[in-house]
Amino acid sequence: MADNTRVPRFMRRSSSTVQKVPILHEALTKEAQGGLSSSLSSASSSGTSISIGNGSGNAGGHGNVVTGMNAITNGNGSPGYNLQKKMSYRVRDELESNTRDAESDSTLFNTLSDTQGLKSVRSHMDLAKTAHSVRALAKRLNRATVHLNLSSVIIITKARDNSLVYLTKEMTEWLLLREPSLVVYVDKNLRTSHRFDAVGLVKDIPHSAERLRFWDKAMVREGQVAFDFVITLGGDGTVLHASTLFQSAVPPIIPFSLGSLGFLTCFEFEKFREVLTQAITKGVKTDLRMRFTCRVHKCNGDIVCEQQVLNELTVDRGPSPYVTMLELYGDDSLLTVAQADGLIIATPTGSTAYSLSAGGSLVHPEVSCMCITPICPHTLSFRPIMVPDSIHLKLKVPLRSRSTAWAAFDGRTRVQLDVGDYVTVCASRYPFPTVKNEKDQYFESVSRVLNWNNRKEQQSFKHLLSDKNKKRCDEDDGDRNGDDSANEAFDIDYSDSNSDSDSDSDHPS
Repeated sequence: MADNTRVPRFMRRSSSTVQKVPILHEALTKEAQGGLSSSLSSASSSGTSISIGNGSGNAGGHGNVVTGMNAITNGNGSPGYNLQKKMSYRVRDELESNTRDAESDSTLFNTLSDTQGLKSVRSHMDLAKTAHSVRALAKRLNRATVHLNLSSVIIITKARDNSLVYLTKEMTEWLLLREPSLVVYVDKNLRTSHRFDAVGLVKDIPHSAERLRFWDKAMVREGQVAFDFVITLGGDGTVLHASTLFQSAVPPIIPFSLGSLGFLTCFEFEKFREVLTQAITKGVKTDLRMRFTCRVHKCNGDIVCEQQVLNELTVDRGPSPYVTMLELYGDDSLLTVAQADGLIIATPTGSTAYSLSAGGSLVHPEVSCMCITPICPHTLSFRPIMVPDSIHLKLKVPLRSRSTAWAAFDGRTRVQLDVGDYVTVCASRYPFPTVKNEKDQYFESVSRVLNWNNRKEQQSFKHLLSDKNKKRCDEDDGDRNGDDSANEAFDIDYSDSNSDSDSDSDHPS
């Protein structure tokens, strides 16, 4: 357990609970290292708000409560879906009008804290009770409201698109005018853009010379500035670009679409004033989307590079004309040897991307799993499969392979894998928090973007009737005499007719 872990304020229900929570935290962590996989994906419960920022300021008069948590680990000892390190969490108690919720929370934490001896669970009921309590707590945490500290924001867009430059200027101007203390970072390429007109923007807005700044890739990757939240303007590709920039902790992402809505861009740019006002004043709810930590190793074990991916890792044959041979390991155990064009290891977020095109399953973003999808396998039996996110996967080019392979991270960076090289994949400790649009649910986006299960419904035969007979049909209640619960009577009883026909055929006269 990290030394900088603090007990969140929402856990401080009573003096007894305060004493038991650290024991619970340590017990669950130890048990997770022994084989119990636990994943908690947020940092609050119902009726509790969380304020995320860079640690500056005093949100609501409360001090810095949580600065990082390596709380729950996966079954193999690696961190699972946990709170993001290097980000400052301010937990503020809201007035609870419902005493029953407070008592329920206290009971839940007491139930969890009573399992401090998880390594010596004496009965299956104790273990089942613990699992149920953790699941119930996770549901409460998913309803957490995140309150944004208004210190600095970064706008990520394609600066080479002229139309996007004007849209970026419009949003930047609105932010600088609305929040007098907010520092806005835009792409450094806009510094000299006559369309963006940074000099004129500063002249028109009082006291904005020090609040309009410019970012570059090195600044973001190295974490030189602790941004409070991120705004993306573009499509899903722009959101993926933001994930590439933030290779460690990621601030909440507010994605705006400039065309058709995608899976990640759930807000329309035309409504950015309403969306940002709502986010600033009332807070947001986020989806902590799983990312993968991918490391490329040489045959001697040396690490060549490391990448955090939001969609998928793809290992394929690249320009080679030969079929790729790849060994797939799970926790150092050989799972299978694939002879195909390649393999895709996708996150639930990436299940709607390349993996879907290769025949993989659709997976809800809140499902903690890793999707393994083959690319054109030279076999009839290699089906896509999903494994728990607690597994460490390894894709290796065996020594007997006739060709090399190429690894691609979110379809961007590509690295060649020579014979004997391998790539390791595990759930990242840095999830990707995207702000939810309560009006745009996951299944609605799947239906909207992919036309999932969209089919023209069968109609009744009434639309074929003339107006005269249609009126009579509408008034016909099927001889139920006003009793809607009664079965409708038909003029022709086909069941009796069939039975008579069968009887005649079986017993001819």
